[in-house]
Formats: sequence, C-alpha cells, structure tokens
Amino acid sequence: MDSIAASAGGTGAGGQKHPESRYSVGIDLGTTHCALSWVDEAHSDGERVAQGVLDIPQLVAPASVQAQALLPSFLYLPHESELSAADRALPGQDAAQPFVVGEFARARGAATPIRLVASAKSWLCHGGVDRRAPILPADAPADEVQRISPLAASTEYLRHLRRAWDQAHPDAPLAAQHVTVTIPASFDPAARELTAEACQAAGFAHLTLLEEPQAALYSWLQASGGAWRKQVVSGDVILVVDVGGGTTDLSLIAVQEHSGQLQLQRVAVGEHILLGGDNMDLALAYGVARKLAAEGRQLDAWQTRALAHGCRAAKEQLLADEGLAAVPVVVPSRGAKLIGGSIRTEVTRAEVLQLLVEGFFPPAAITDRPQARARAALTQLGLPYAQDAAVTRHLAAFLSRQVQATAQAEGASFAHPTAVLFNGGVLKAPRIEARILQVLNGWLAAEGAPPVRPLEGAQLDLAVARGAAYFGHVARSGAGVRIRGGTAQSYYVGVEGNMPAIPGMEPPLSALCLAPFGMEEGTEAALQDQQFGLVVGEPVRLRFFGSSVRRSDAVGTLLDFWGEGELVELQEIELHLPPEGRAAGDVVPVTLQARVTDIGTLQLACVPPGGQERWKVEFDVRAASGPPG
Repeated sequence: MDSIAASAGGTGAGGQKHPESRYSVGIDLGTTHCALSWVDEAHSDGERVAQGVLDIPQLVAPASVQAQALLPSFLYLPHESELSAADRALPGQDAAQPFVVGEFARARGAATPIRLVASAKSWLCHGGVDRRAPILPADAPADEVQRISPLAASTEYLRHLRRAWDQAHPDAPLAAQHVTVTIPASFDPAARELTAEACQAAGFAHLTLLEEPQAALYSWLQASGGAWRKQVVSGDVILVVDVGGGTTDLSLIAVQEHSGQLQLQRVAVGEHILLGGDNMDLALAYGVARKLAAEGRQLDAWQTRALAHGCRAAKEQLLADEGLAAVPVVVPSRGAKLIGGSIRTEVTRAEVLQLLVEGFFPPAAITDRPQARARAALTQLGLPYAQDAAVTRHLAAFLSRQVQATAQAEGASFAHPTAVLFNGGVLKAPRIEARILQVLNGWLAAEGAPPVRPLEGAQLDLAVARGAAYFGHVARSGAGVRIRGGTAQSYYVGVEGNMPAIPGMEPPLSALCLAPFGMEEGTEAALQDQQFGLVVGEPVRLRFFGSSVRRSDAVGTLLDFWGEGELVELQEIELHLPPEGRAAGDVVPVTLQARVTDIGTLQLACVPPGGQERWKVEFDVRAASGPPG
C-alpha cells in the first residue's frame, strides 16, 4: 500500500459489490506501458481510501526477473533457437511461453524489430484491418516469424497482469475482483468491444471500461484529498489534454452545481487522433539519423526502425530526469551478433525538447486546422497516423468544433476552457506544458477571456491506473464525486431509401439516430412508432455513423441531409441474417431497439411487431450476428 488518502465527498452513484470482490482494480492498458492499481475496499471507509500500485514481475534479461510498476506494452517473438525455456520462464508459470512480454521484450526488440510487437492498442482500434488476424509485427517476414493478432497481443498483456496479481494475492484472484480498464475517449464502439473481448479472454469476469481522460481526472480528485473544490467552481470548464503513447485525447468536463453539490459532466470528446509517443519516437529517430548522415554514417530503413526504439527509451529517461543532459543510444547492425558493427551516438535533452516543442506543439492560431497532404496512390499497409503532427492545430480544431458544448460568452468562436489538466508522460516536460498554455491563453486573450488555470497536483505517472481504481471504488461505494458522461458521440444507422432503379444513381441514404450524445451506459431506447424493412437470408450491409457535434438529435431523429463533417462514417458491418423460415431476400417489417451496454458498446435489436423473434446486431467487427432469439 502506498497511500491512504481522503476521498472527495459529494454526490456519487452506488454500485453492486461482488460478494467475493475485496478490491477495486484499475488497469491502464496503454500503447507503450501497462499499469495496475488497486483500492482495498476492506480497508477503505467512506472518506478514507487505501490504494496501491502493483509491482509487476517481468523478464528484464534472459532468466532474470524484476518487479516494476510499469509493464512495457511490447511482445517479443524470439527465434526458436534464440532463448531457452529457462530464459523465458516466469515465477508461477506452469510452462514458459513461446514469447516474452514487458521490459525484456522491449529491449530485445530494439535490436531485432522485426520480431517485436508494438502499439497493439493502436492496431486494435484500426478499422481498416482484421484485428483478429495474425498481422503483427506488421513488417515481419511471414516465413520467419509466427505473427499474432492485435487482439491476442492485448490479451497477453492482460494475462500477464492477471498472473502477477494472482501471484501477489492468492486469496483474492483477479477473476473475482471488479476491474476497470481504461481506453481512449475517442475509441469507437467496435474498439471498445474488442478491448472488452481481450479482457474477457484474459479472465476478467467483472469488467468496466473507463475513458482515460476521465481516469486522469479521477486520479487528480483522489490525490487532492477533497481540496479539488478549492481549485474549481461551478461554471468552470476543464480541458483534459492527454497525450499518450499512441493517441492524443482531448475532453471537456464541465463543473456544475446541483442541490448545493458540485458535479462533473463530460460534455465533449475529441476525434480519434493517432498521434502520440510513437510519432515522437520516430521523429527523434529520423532526427538522429540525419545527424549521423551528416557525420558520414548512413542508416538503412531497418536500422532507423531499430533506432526509434532506442529513442523511445532515451526520451523517457530525459523527460523523467531533468538533470540528465544526454542518453547514449546504440544503433544495431544487421544481425544482432555483429556488436562490432553497431553505431553509437547520443540523444540530448536539447534535441528532444526542440523537436517535441517545435515539431508537435508549434504556435498556432485558433483558426488553424490540421493540415492534410496529398497522399500517394499506393501506400504501405500500416496504422492510419494523423497527417498533421501539430497537437496545437488539433486542439484548435477541437475547441472550435465544440463551441456549442458549453455556455459561452456572446461572440465566442471556440469553447473557452477555464482550467486544464495534463496527462501523459511527454507532458512532464515544463517547456511543453508552457507552450500549450501559451497557445491556449493567446486564443482566450484575443476574445477577452481570462487565462486557463493549470490544475495543481496532477500525477502524470500512473495517474490513469490509479484513477481507474479510484473510479471503481467511487462507483461501488457511492463515496465521492462521479463524472457523468455517457456516449461520447451520437450514433446513427443508415436507412436506404425505397426508389425505382435509376442508372448511375445509388438510392438515397438517411441517418437514423439510435443513441444520442451522452446516452448513459446500461440504458436502452426503443423506436416503437417507426417501422423499417429488414432484409434477411442474403448478405447485407449495415452502415453506422457517429457525430460529436450534433447534440440535439433525439432517438428516432431521421436525417436526410447533414453538413460536411457533421457525421463521420464508422466501419460498416456485413451481415447474413438467418431467414428463419422465410425466403432469401424477404423484407421483414421490424422496429428497432438500441442499447448502450455497461461497457459503452452499442447493440441494435430488430424486432418484428407482435412477434417473439429478435435479430441482434452488436456494433463490433464481427462478420455475423446472432440468430433471432
């Protein structure tokens, strides 16, 4: 146990306590690191919270195990002759696994990147690939490396955490505890569903998903010991800037007052921006490669990829220790055994800050937007990274789009935050934090608004895991303030118009609102008064859309037109609904029922009037839906 702190008072929601669950466990399933925190419910009483962070045993070298607070989210697939079973063994395992997870995987993979699975979480939310297919490492030769899927890699990180927990708590196995796993706020329902599937495969029986910016704010609330009420007042709008290993998450949380109590309401979530530590590591690698080229030492593409892993470690060390001026980096030669051919260089603090501050947080105007470049017709398959690396321009676009999310002064051209909470390891650098504040305050001053207040006491390390555990405690005990949120977008299903065939023209498509913005988890809505035709017995497509700006649409709102950027099409679902005694291609009249599950995924049920049948469609990446039941 590393802390006993007073929790925030105020309103809260009660929750169900599993009879065998003693702990509320929070897991940060990060792009580059995982962490696990817990709250001991047996030793927490009302305002007092007993909380700790699990030290996670992991290989740090062949046959060498250490327990560390962070588990690097890397999985290494060694050649069959590379490591013995004894080299890969972990305490408590019945048999060594054919792969390595954690610190040793990251270190080993820096020298042999074609065998390293990295950024599995980013792949998990990539709708353009089959996330259940063995596609990682993406650039591994198929005849040399046994690839695994993004879903399997994520599951293995969670299994590793479960084994570590069970070993430390043999009388309170993780399967019996209530677990909260964090996800980016911008994860769509399909990515949420896949995360939940990985958790279930890892053996988590009592699961809740929580958005990472909210987890960071919960951590701040808990760490404040109740003093948060002195830092914010009713009417405040908190901007959470969360720059993680793979994504940049932007959220607005309003402070409101009801019945004399302060409440927190998440009122806006940014678009999914695949921009974070991965981009910065690669940018550093190219910077170092240019420096080496100027010295006459040219790197090939393979060495540059390996250098990115070295730059990640150097960046983390330099941002964590302000007294460190430079960190040595070794660029491996082709073939890990050719040590003599390795290139040695260093990454300096000045290089890191210059590149990160000017490259990723440049000055920007509130009217600036992320820049799009013309793309080549042919491109390598990979992650759909943001085309513009400037976080400040993405921030300008987010605040401008969300001008209607909160009450604003007349004439405001963007949502005016009054306070800001930073999260993510890269934001530990004071120069980066200062640059964001400088840009934000410049926009606010131009519209006569006061500057934002940085919230004090934020814990950038382990904040997400700690906040998730604290959230679980608040949800179960009802002691403490809870952030209200619901769905981060409004969701719509496409309805094809009925019209005679016209050469060269597709039938018109309308968008039917199934779940409005902020629809609470665990609730459902039925469209009893509207009937639609459901095609059964042959392959069909369901098209879904999301919107972060259409806030007034209610369940059943049918849009025939929408403005540019108002709706974003999500991944469509291909179905073959069983005819159940009908002819293939029959159109069955149905009404629709939508449900937002407890973990934030969206389910759609198609119900024939007066019948007992029900076709269920889960908004995920599965290729088939369940039969009517």
